[in-house]
Amino acid sequence: MRRGAHRHYALKRGHRVPGCDTDSGPTVCNLYSVTTNVEALRALVRDFEVAIDIGNLPPQIGVFPDYVAPIIRNRDGIRELTKAARWGLPGSSRVLYEAAQKRAQKIQAKKGRDLSVDEFAEMVRMEPDRGVTNVRNVDSSHWRRWLGPEFRCVVPFTSFSEFDNTEGPDGKKRGDTWFAFDADRPLAFFAGIWAPQWTSVRKISEGMVTTDLFAFLTCEPNDVVGSIHMKAMPVILTTPEEVETWLTAPWSAAKALQRPLPDGVLQVVAVGRKEDGRAEFMPSPVVS
Repeated sequence: MRRGAHRHYALKRGHRVPGCDTDSGPTVCNLYSVTTNVEALRALVRDFEVAIDIGNLPPQIGVFPDYVAPIIRNRDGIRELTKAARWGLPGSSRVLYEAAQKRAQKIQAKKGRDLSVDEFAEMVRMEPDRGVTNVRNVDSSHWRRWLGPEFRCVVPFTSFSEFDNTEGPDGKKRGDTWFAFDADRPLAFFAGIWAPQWTSVRKISEGMVTTDLFAFLTCEPNDVVGSIHMKAMPVILTTPEEVETWLTAPWSAAKALQRPLPDGVLQVVAVGRKEDGRAEFMPSPVVS
């Protein structure tokens, strides 16, 4: 599957491609941690096969956008635990077109001439798409194609971060604030969706690549997350029943899971660092 193609016209300031939708919700969780094992996953998710890429499922104490990370997905009639997908679903064609348009305007100003239709078409084709990590607006036509059970997945996590812009006692921003159910960081899942074999430019250094991609849904925050990020939190599944509904139910039933955790659920377990996990998973401090 390739990113959507459009007929390209002579470049005009403000030109937009009609019919292209994107996620209108705010960006939220762009960093999380997963330190678990296959046995723990089996306690919450039924009947999945383990792909060879999983290995011994080493801990990932900092999962950033475009990283590969474990997901359990529906694929070809089976349920599969895999690390074959990169975090960040395709951005909308409209957003990519407009990004290419801005670059083209700068190039035109520098060269002192208009780009040809073919030159601009190639810029759009090669426009980097770093991916959309969080999906809020599930009514958008851009996302609806991946809402069926065959494209749903669950994303295991043990803690996740929101960035706190408020200043601490030292006058610096508090930075990454990590949330978990408690200090032991028990396993739960984000409600995710995935796209198979999407062709795009993720990084200029890579060029065009074809890879599986995933993201997870967001919703209004509960009071704990809302104290740091007032606009949104990830959609979190905590029971085998919720996981099974997300992976199998028609969208009319599954969409009810796009809701916040109750107030008071979750707590802050760490502040001001880019990685998180229980003590046994964290790097040893450097002794000078």
